[in-house]
Amino acid sequence: MSTTILNKINLAHSPAGKFEETRFEKIHNVIFDNSQEASLIVAEEIATLIKSKTKENKNCVLGLATGSSPIKVYEELVRMHKEEGLSFAHVISFNLDEYFPMERQNIQSYHYFMHEHLFDHIDILPENIHIPDGTINNNNLYQYCIDYEMQIKEAGGLDLQLLGIGRTGHVGFNEPGSHLNSGTRSITLDHITRVDAAPAFLGIDNVPRKAITMGIGTIKKANRIILLAWGINKSQIIKETIEGEISSEVPATYLQTHNNTTFVLDTQASLELTRVKTPWLVSSCIWTEDLKRKAVVWLSELLNKSILKLTDKDYNNNGMSGLLIEENTAYDLNIKMFNVLQHTITGWPGGKPKADDTNRPERATPAKKRVIIFSPHPDDDVISMGGTFDRLVEQGHEVHIAYQTSGNIAVSDQEALKYAEVSKKLNDADAIDKIIENIQKKDENSIDTLEVRKLKALIRRSESLASTRYLGVPDKNVHFLDLPFYETGTIKKNKLSDEDISIMSIIIDTVKPHQIYAAGDLADPHGTHEVCLNALFGALKELKSNKYMDDCWVWLYRGAWHEWETYEIDMAVPMSPDQVMKKRHAIFYHQSQKDGVMFQGDDSREFWMRVEDRNRLTANKYQSLGLADYAAIEAFKRYYF
Repeated sequence: MSTTILNKINLAHSPAGKFEETRFEKIHNVIFDNSQEASLIVAEEIATLIKSKTKENKNCVLGLATGSSPIKVYEELVRMHKEEGLSFAHVISFNLDEYFPMERQNIQSYHYFMHEHLFDHIDILPENIHIPDGTINNNNLYQYCIDYEMQIKEAGGLDLQLLGIGRTGHVGFNEPGSHLNSGTRSITLDHITRVDAAPAFLGIDNVPRKAITMGIGTIKKANRIILLAWGINKSQIIKETIEGEISSEVPATYLQTHNNTTFVLDTQASLELTRVKTPWLVSSCIWTEDLKRKAVVWLSELLNKSILKLTDKDYNNNGMSGLLIEENTAYDLNIKMFNVLQHTITGWPGGKPKADDTNRPERATPAKKRVIIFSPHPDDDVISMGGTFDRLVEQGHEVHIAYQTSGNIAVSDQEALKYAEVSKKLNDADAIDKIIENIQKKDENSIDTLEVRKLKALIRRSESLASTRYLGVPDKNVHFLDLPFYETGTIKKNKLSDEDISIMSIIIDTVKPHQIYAAGDLADPHGTHEVCLNALFGALKELKSNKYMDDCWVWLYRGAWHEWETYEIDMAVPMSPDQVMKKRHAIFYHQSQKDGVMFQGDDSREFWMRVEDRNRLTANKYQSLGLADYAAIEAFKRYYF
């Protein structure tokens, strides 16, 4: 049995990963709880291949990818090199792609990326590194691409190709329309691809329109292919690629015909796969209470029927006959699930005083609670839970707002320059002149100076205070944590550190909250939400043994990109039309984030527009299930620690 096939089997049967082939799936895939676990397994397979080739005195030819997906794999390979002696002296690498035109020293270039994350930290020979040259003369580009193909062939072909996947279904930069047999070539980037890259380039106008990429034919010649996909943003394209028909409109589907490909997924990226989303359509299920709730909501939405109108026939015709056997009749099951969902709705997010809280999402006591709302950026609090925020203050709870990062990177140079020029009119100091000069002379390869970052942070801080004052929170209850991981001046952030967790622990220990609200939205396109959530989890782990933590409940909200699915919601807080308007005004105080904000992702609507639509949609979903009709609803899921 070949080494690559053996590795494939090992990956499929990893203790951490889950694989269950179904009739819907056309590509082998393994699901892990998180990207960290998955990355370690993938790095181990690559390391095993390198060692095997080295033992045979042969070169190991690796096709490498860039982007956020392989970063943890590269980190583990670097660790293996430094701590376990893994040598890359017999490795020849070929990178998938590069923007065109692109200078090597540009911090957005893939040349820069690969050296920063891998090559500068291992013993690979410089002459064995191959990355498409974004500076090649346009007249020589065609021949250059042919030569790149020949170099791969002369090296003996790719032993293993590492891939990510874009939301268009591209692998490398093989955009929709790419041919099955395409080779290395220049290509025009799809608009969605450029939108996804926009945060790193501080705006879509700065993203190159072209790239050089290995072709589909080149990739498919690799002996072994591993594709990495993390996060809910990739879940839909993963379903289309693994379960859909082969099509040039989704180039990754061409991998269905490769006989040694594995898609390595985290839980979030797998959510749309049939065996994950609707497992009752695949095989018999163990019907947990959560799965029952998920299935009933799915059936109600599928048939466009309220829950109480679902019939035995509806359940039997949609793979849920086993559920009816457990629950007797559709009538019994419908009543049960209707009540579960009904009990998530409350106008008292801090608990209703002197009320029977048996079927309420929050406790009645203490009547006045201490609350911390953690906000990754200085506007996520009002964007994601502005109505609930308002309710908590109005109902007399002691509300603290903790802004985890300064948010300075999200303030445009133009906005900062405007404030600096106003400041100069009021105080003609040399320091202001220096800030203005730094902004005006900044180019695409430079980062903000410390003084400029401080100005941008002050802009976000002032906007936050204006918003919290509007909602009635005293300034003494507003905390700016400025977690160190964020303060790099670039999109790329530092790793979460003990110092970050310590800062989080101190604020929790100081307030001793009965409630914590935090962002559980991992669809954030530049990753800050995930790091901030991990900082909270680290702090909770540190503080768990304290007696006051026994009375602390954690509620997770989601941001401006995705909402909790209806069946996931543990607390639904309705908003009146007046509260919707009040929430909008609170968001408007964050003026630097209006009108063309840099990090809006693929949605052209402003944040206040998309969040109102999202809250309205959540309310509509509740109403379509047969529950009360509200103008808008904010949703929360309880986290147990």
